Amino acid sequence: MSKYNQIVLASDNPGKLREIKKLLANLPYEIIPQAELSVPKFQEGTLTFVENAILKARHASQHTRLPAIADDSGLEIDALNGEPGIYSARYAGSDATDQENIAKVLRKLRDIPKQKRGARFQCVIVYLKHIKDPSPIIAQGTWEGSILFQEQGKNGFGYDPIFYIPTHKCSAADLPINIKNKLSHRGQALRKLLKELKL
Repeated sequence: MSKYNQIVLASDNPGKLREIKKLLANLPYEIIPQAELSVPKFQEGTLTFVENAILKARHASQHTRLPAIADDSGLEIDALNGEPGIYSARYAGSDATDQENIAKVLRKLRDIPKQKRGARFQCVIVYLKHIKDPSPIIAQGTWEGSILFQEQGKNGFGYDPIFYIPTHKCSAADLPINIKNKLSHRGQALRKLLKELKL
């Protein structure tokens, strides 16, 4: 496939890469994870999902000279004033594991009753045609739920085991991947992006 049919995927998160590549599998493009193109790690540092996603995409495009897709996403918990938010991946520290992040959330919510554990996943996905693209396409998805008192389910990644979906009466980690992709914040955002791209 020629370089004109390639798009770099600006993420190093294995779980995100699996989900996004599956959702984009039917496109007439080759979606290449940035690690395969030796893109150096990007250091996030802004205060919004939108800014982070644009900067990640621009960083990947700069190093590859390819169009780029990037997402920034996270968990917002009402009882914690929106935390962990943009710090979701590193809530328990810069090199924190999913388990360490989950443990910190459960610890901070230990005394919060069920009816006050509302939360949502947010995802912003951007597409840049090139590094100087002045009008990136931006799409956002939101997935409402609440936080469980303990982990449940074996699928998914990140905070999925403690994110409860009232409509399905289970955690995000209990869902088969095809169902999760239909419901999730990332699935919503990607479908909106594809509609905008008219692909």
